[in-house]
Amino acid sequence: MNEKLTTGAKVSYGLGAVGKDMVYMLSASYVLYYFQDVLGVSAVAMGVILLVARVFDAFNDPIMGMIVAKTKTRWGKFRPWLLIGTVTNAFILYLMFSAPPALSGSGLVAYAAVTYILWGVTYTMMDIPYWSMIPAFTEGGREREGLTTLARSCAGVGSAIITIVTVLSVAALGKLFAGADAGDKIIERTGFSWFSLIIAAIFILFIIITCINVKEKSTVDMKAASVGEMFRALIANDQAMTVVIAIVVVNCSIYITSNLVIYFFKYDFGGVGWKGDYTLFSTFGGGIQILAMMLLYPFLRRFMNSIQIYFVSMFMAIAGYISLLVLASTSMQSIYLLFIPGFFIFGANGMLAVLTTVFLANTVDYGEVKNGRRDESVIFSMQTFVVKLASGISAFIAAVALDVLNLSNETENAATDIDYSQGIENAQKMGLRMVMTLIPVAGLVFAIIWFRQKYILTDEKVEELSRKLKHTHYE
Repeated sequence: MNEKLTTGAKVSYGLGAVGKDMVYMLSASYVLYYFQDVLGVSAVAMGVILLVARVFDAFNDPIMGMIVAKTKTRWGKFRPWLLIGTVTNAFILYLMFSAPPALSGSGLVAYAAVTYILWGVTYTMMDIPYWSMIPAFTEGGREREGLTTLARSCAGVGSAIITIVTVLSVAALGKLFAGADAGDKIIERTGFSWFSLIIAAIFILFIIITCINVKEKSTVDMKAASVGEMFRALIANDQAMTVVIAIVVVNCSIYITSNLVIYFFKYDFGGVGWKGDYTLFSTFGGGIQILAMMLLYPFLRRFMNSIQIYFVSMFMAIAGYISLLVLASTSMQSIYLLFIPGFFIFGANGMLAVLTTVFLANTVDYGEVKNGRRDESVIFSMQTFVVKLASGISAFIAAVALDVLNLSNETENAATDIDYSQGIENAQKMGLRMVMTLIPVAGLVFAIIWFRQKYILTDEKVEELSRKLKHTHYE
């Protein structure tokens, strides 16, 4: 396989990452808000559903991996499942955000559970072949590393787009199709349905472009890892275990805030223009996250090693959370002051997204030298699972907090453009601020201490491992 990867193939593969992470972020950031705040499902019930679905993924991911590994078609083993998974996932996404108005009570809880679990199953159906197909159309080394970095960056762009446009788009679509004089809940309900349909259509279009322009040039042996193999590989590779635990803790910390920030703007920061403030903050944060991934990380890499950048990122995030708590606890009403903590939190998040992939890649070489086998597919399958697990745990924590704090708009047909923060007690607001800042800080402090004590793969150590592997492979 000597033919170089074309620019068109790279762009097409990147578009796929944009589409799939638009869908993932819509589900990860707004499904709790949609069912709990818009439709009135119990926050605890939603927390249990989100957590159970992630545990179910522990068994679903390796099963899907085995199915893909055994697939043989004229179009290859990856692209058929990539397309099938995309179409079914897009359909389920639309159903998930289009709950029938007649449903209520236990029926609505059951609908949320079924659609969300099916969404997770179908997302896995396309996500595993998407990342696993890279060796089938790239050369190793720089080409593969460059494409992986591009795809991760494009995924960050997809996530940022959803973070930026969702709230105002939902409001605009809801007023367009339900009428500007409809109640706020009806507008949001209608808006989410139409917005999810649009995102689903974009998702399908982008993946079709990927499937058409990215050709599998070689047959690769894809070893599907069982749950037992995943954990045996982690136990045998102490550095992979270190990174995986750090990923879970860091992502839980970040996702708690991302689940609750919309509630902060609606019920704490408040004001009739809370949607515009939330969108402005999200736009700023999404831009900072992308710039951190594509510019700040490469810039810092000139002067620091990856471990130093990790600690810089962690302390940036902690500084952001502390400043957010301080600012939120004052009487300030300027959205622009919130850009200060936003810069630190989103900037850190962008760099950490790159670093976790780098660290995991390093543990693959370490495991091969230490144990005599290369568990690349096993370790990266675990990455997909632990990110989902972190999102489930954080959603459960956020849901329990919302239930304890009793933060929900119970007015079925509330008038639009009202200040929801007026009916919220100061104790509830302070509780929300503490959950979305102090719990993440505690998690990040633990991750700093854990990583400092356990992770040993410095740049020098990684180069030494690389030399040993080259020597071994050429023998």
